[in-house]
Amino acid sequence: MKIKLFANITAVLFLTLGMSATQAQEIDKEDPYAMVQGVASVTFERIKNEKANIEADPEVLRTIMKEELLPYVDYKFSAFKVLGKYVRKTEKEKLQEFVMVFREYLVTTYAVAMGYYDDQTVEFEPASDFEDDRNVTVRALVKDDDRPDIKIAFKVRKDRKTNQWKAYDMVAEGISMLSSKQSEFESILRQQGIDVVIDLMKDKISKPIVIEKEQADT
Repeated sequence: MKIKLFANITAVLFLTLGMSATQAQEIDKEDPYAMVQGVASVTFERIKNEKANIEADPEVLRTIMKEELLPYVDYKFSAFKVLGKYVRKTEKEKLQEFVMVFREYLVTTYAVAMGYYDDQTVEFEPASDFEDDRNVTVRALVKDDDRPDIKIAFKVRKDRKTNQWKAYDMVAEGISMLSSKQSEFESILRQQGIDVVIDLMKDKISKPIVIEKEQADT
């Protein structure tokens, strides 16, 4: 159970990279550190405020993810990273389908994980100079009174056209979310093809969001 809870808590933390459109103007998207920290604060507060609604209807989590997460995640870049060498071997139309399904797959994955949030706190390391950087790692420490601290690193990248930063990966205790997904899908891509991976993701997307009793009781 500890491993499962660890995985879901860290996934929840990646979700803190999203906020509603009405609040977006308050976040400095040209500063990766300010963006991550500011959005984290806002998102955790929303989770607290919507706790009763989430317990009554867990599908609210999926809605929150679509509203809060996607504007701050470069899901297309993440999808291409997961595909790796298969990007070049896949037709354009199929790539577009994969990206959009992967987008919904992320929404579902994080919606499930979000149910594990239970007032954990996050301490961020001081910001570093990023003026000449296009990729930055924002490090943090997850603190929970009942469990050991967890080291987290958010990977963010700068868009060359807009100069705005978006998240594309999260690393927990040295484990990359994208690398894990790439390893999970690689053998399927090699042996069965991208259509099977798309179908697997669609199957997960189609399942209702369920909050386990232990989550609801915490």
